[in-house]
Amino acid sequence: MNRQDLDRHLQNNTAPRAMALFGESHFLIDRYAQRLGAIEGASVLSLYYDEYDASVAKAHLSQGSLFGDRNLLIVKSEKKLPKSDLDTLVELVGKNSDNFFLYCYYGDDVKGADTAFKGPDAGSVRFFHPYPNEARAILLQEAQLQGITLDNQAAFHLLEIHTGDLALACNELPKLAVLNKPITVRDVEEHVHGLSEIKLDRFIAQVIEKKEFLPTLRHLLESGENEIQILTAISGFLTQLYLFNTSIKLHGVADSALVLGYKLPGFVEKERASLSIKISPEGYKKGLNLLLDTELKMKSSGSPDQESLLLSSLLKLQSVL
Repeated sequence: MNRQDLDRHLQNNTAPRAMALFGESHFLIDRYAQRLGAIEGASVLSLYYDEYDASVAKAHLSQGSLFGDRNLLIVKSEKKLPKSDLDTLVELVGKNSDNFFLYCYYGDDVKGADTAFKGPDAGSVRFFHPYPNEARAILLQEAQLQGITLDNQAAFHLLEIHTGDLALACNELPKLAVLNKPITVRDVEEHVHGLSEIKLDRFIAQVIEKKEFLPTLRHLLESGENEIQILTAISGFLTQLYLFNTSIKLHGVADSALVLGYKLPGFVEKERASLSIKISPEGYKKGLNLLLDTELKMKSSGSPDQESLLLSSLLKLQSVL
């Protein structure tokens, strides 16, 4: 089914009890997982990232609920679950009308991600990045749910500031809500800050995820960032990811308050955790050493071509992570 079909099912309370959510828009995956997971009185088991254990997942759907009359299993992962596991979990949902299963797959390889979700009790939706008008409509809907009056121009401007990133735009809504009045373009311009830092974080994520980053790098440099600032920001970001990685291994959860001493917004925390587990201990070691060596060269050589040195270092960084 598509997103509009799922909206109709949610409106009519007829959504399949076993759902696979996947695709390019992680924001929409999370948004619909929250709506589908709002099952009153359910005993919920959530397994995130490397927490997934087939025997634990199956056991949850094979026993009576301890706290209610329904069992809900939520699995969020960047790795595809074995089809045999998914077949069994979907089958367990089919055998008991009190069972529900949400499979949120965040990986890039979406082919076959939903093959197990067939039959009368199962369904799946692939979420693409929304077009600008769709993103605006979603942002306006989120604002309405939070009791915020946001006009069309303000919504477009908020998305424009965050380069079309719907998650970042929605994260600004609670800040705008405190104004307790209809939000205009002027309000957005006055109260939405931190754009340079946000753009830099997005750029660093592009580098770490081994995506094309050159256009973003040039834009950052043209916006006033210098090469050493960018390099040190990447070093700090990579160090933070290492702390997340260590925390997940030690405690089984990604808690930014535990790692940083303060709580990040939920979607940022998830992104950092997701990035952190993609890098091996050896990758962290090689990457940080490379960045420190490059920073030393930049500060000691006095070379006028700092941009080329930075570009060379980032390409090497992508190869060692």
